[in-house]
Amino acid sequence: MPVADITKNADQLMVKAVEHLKGQLSKVRTGRASASLLENIKVEYYGEPTPIAQVGGISTPDARSILIQPWDATTISAIERSILAANIGLTPQNDGQVIRINVPPLTEERRLDIVKQCKKMAEEAKLAVRNVRRDANDELKVAEKKEHYSEDDRKRGEDEVQKHTDRHVKDIDALLAAKEKEVMEE
Repeated sequence: MPVADITKNADQLMVKAVEHLKGQLSKVRTGRASASLLENIKVEYYGEPTPIAQVGGISTPDARSILIQPWDATTISAIERSILAANIGLTPQNDGQVIRINVPPLTEERRLDIVKQCKKMAEEAKLAVRNVRRDANDELKVAEKKEHYSEDDRKRGEDEVQKHTDRHVKDIDALLAAKEKEVMEE
């Protein structure tokens, strides 16, 4: 496999690790109302588990509440049950036509716990990026022997992989810093 392909493949895998972290961090509760808090909840709709966003409109009228307007009024109780069953720490209030969810402000202790959780996620993403680097460097060494690349080609490939690693670790740190700031502000 050519050196350029190995480095390109490594970069793509590192991008996936960063994107995975973005997805994980978007689901972390920050004390501010967000439709992403309900993203993974499935509602029993005509016998099928259906994403909550497909059974009603989700909006955030203010920073502390989420409003769910079901497309079909008969699903209100199913939506309510699903939110309670998801155990996300939020209690839905049903007025017969819409469901309101009040998002309570986070305590300082809870904020620090959330930041610790986010740091753990970021560290796992960095570990994934470093594992990709290790695998790519191993591939480069194998390619040097099997395909008779020069040592200079291998070193250039390793330098390129290291540049990708540094860039993606920096991206992870930036994502973590932004999330930490978001969690810690009132």
